[in-house]
Amino acid sequence: MTDEPAETPPAPQPLPEKAADTSAQRPWPVRLLADKIRWYVDRMSPVWVEGQIVEHTFRPTSGMQFLTLRDTDAEASLPVHMLTRVMHGLDRRPEKGDQVVVHAKPEFWVKTGRLSMRAADVRMVGVGELLARIEQLKRVLAAEGLFDADRKRPLPFLPAVVGLVCGRESKAEHDVVVNARARWPQVRFEIREVAVQGVNAVREVGAAIAELDAMPEVEVIVVARGGGAVEDLLPFSNEALVRAAAAARTPLVSAIGHETDTPLLDLVADYRASTPTDAAKRVVPDVAEERLRLDRARRAMRTAVTALVDREQHGLDGVRSRPVLARPETMVEARERDVEHALRHARHLLDALLLRASGEVGRLEAQVRALSPASTLERGYAVVQRPDGHVVREPDDAPAGSGVRLRLARGELGATVTPDLVAPGASTAAGAA
Repeated sequence: MTDEPAETPPAPQPLPEKAADTSAQRPWPVRLLADKIRWYVDRMSPVWVEGQIVEHTFRPTSGMQFLTLRDTDAEASLPVHMLTRVMHGLDRRPEKGDQVVVHAKPEFWVKTGRLSMRAADVRMVGVGELLARIEQLKRVLAAEGLFDADRKRPLPFLPAVVGLVCGRESKAEHDVVVNARARWPQVRFEIREVAVQGVNAVREVGAAIAELDAMPEVEVIVVARGGGAVEDLLPFSNEALVRAAAAARTPLVSAIGHETDTPLLDLVADYRASTPTDAAKRVVPDVAEERLRLDRARRAMRTAVTALVDREQHGLDGVRSRPVLARPETMVEARERDVEHALRHARHLLDALLLRASGEVGRLEAQVRALSPASTLERGYAVVQRPDGHVVREPDDAPAGSGVRLRLARGELGATVTPDLVAPGASTAAGAA
């Protein structure tokens, strides 16, 4: 029996150089991917980063401090670590909720797969700088029209349900609820207790506004918070929160801080209340005052109706007291007398007119008779006519031997013209036939 030579194991395949070259058959081991991520992150330069401290517990005996920075406008955060001596140059030690700027370099920890920022410098963002940023944001939002008066919606006169966004067990909640129910006991509240300062205030207040705005029974939303330092009221000037309030379709009342405090939420709200108590007085009417107004309105209406009835009754009495209503035929009799008088007058005028016309007709008749040819005939004259009816005016019109007619006053005669009686220039003579 001879020994067979052992098989030579295959040579290991080299790992892909690029991530795009990996496959299910040729994957990268975790260590290689972690090394490449660390190498890539190490190439990044140090960067200045601004954020709000959301987690930090100062350990005075430790040489290293750990905290978490969070973006104030979005859900994004990063862990930061720094040497304790880095904080020694500050006026005060940074605390949770402070806005800071750190100069840090990203680091990737291969063993845990965790990305962290190693800070070499940290600076507090002062109140003055924050207020300057708020003023800049105010100008931007005003240019967009978010503060325009025509965007303001009127508050309902008598809301059945009021949405309230306030702090947990806060005095602002007590002021709004107690004063509102004292004015109108039937009012109901949908209360959302949220953080009204600190790192979670923007997110929780914005979410509460959106939730109440989505409830159809809520007719008005009140965002209330008591007074505080400028830093405590900064969340209510946050751009994300202001835009969330502007997007709400339900009328919104802002009651933040004292009367002198003016966060940007006040400018975008439909009504700005100086205090939470003022908000309660604005969103619901006072039942006692409304009843008093109703009583006054009833009295005014009763007085007006009584005066109207009295005035109309007085006018009716005046009409009823007139003689025409006491003896209605009086009106007909008066019209009858007027008609009779008019008839007599018309007859008189007609008689006078006929008399004048009769005299005129007699005069014209006399003139016509005087001018009529019949009058001439009555005096013995005759009219000589040819048989064709033509009037003979000269001898030539009736030659000798021609027949003519003599028209007398009463009747006619026939005649023949004789030659011996015809003389030029003499009057025509005819002999009777």
